[in-house]
Amino acid sequence: MTEATGTALAEVMAELAGLEDPKARAVNEKHGDDHGVNLGSLRALAKRLKTQQELARELWSTGDTAARLLSLLICRPKAFGREELDTMLREARTPKVHDWLLNYVVKKNPHAEELRPAWTADQDPVVASAGWALTTERVAKRPEGLDLPGLLDIIEAEMKDAPDRLQWAMNHCLAQIGIEHPEHRARALAVGERLQVLKDYPTSPGCTSPFAPVWIAEMVRRQGSG
Repeated sequence: MTEATGTALAEVMAELAGLEDPKARAVNEKHGDDHGVNLGSLRALAKRLKTQQELARELWSTGDTAARLLSLLICRPKAFGREELDTMLREARTPKVHDWLLNYVVKKNPHAEELRPAWTADQDPVVASAGWALTTERVAKRPEGLDLPGLLDIIEAEMKDAPDRLQWAMNHCLAQIGIEHPEHRARALAVGERLQVLKDYPTSPGCTSPFAPVWIAEMVRRQGSG
């Protein structure tokens, strides 16, 4: 680590400490995120720092959740190697860090497609959920080459008893197949109805239920495609 980077790291960590808000921490901890920094303030800090890959790596290595979120905002997504991303995913044990790592970094990295099947098959359900999230992205944007009936087979067999985070990711994939691919819609709806996963999930007024049959029907209605 260069002296300049070290100084910058210390300064940034001090600034993050100054942004700590006990009320924000209490809210975040209910969702499994152990930090108390307002995300708007975090994004403002990232905008000021701009892209700094070495500093991003230093922030990540602290293990601090707020620092890791900041690192994901100032890094160069394509600069990470395959093994580095795999290690980072396994280290990202809070939901927000996991989500930002996937959406802001992995999905923009050239190794994403290589990691997708490896993660999906992983024994760690949180790692597997990341593989399913990448698969859902492909279902929506680049479905060529995907075995959609095969994915539905796996979802039908495994989603009901999957741990929460993995179940959520598989359910999203199920819904996306039903929404984007009319030829598989009837089966996606039938699988959702049979499994009843997330049927009773509390949904705020104006929001769409994550229960796949309701989700699919609502999104198809909005698209006006059937």
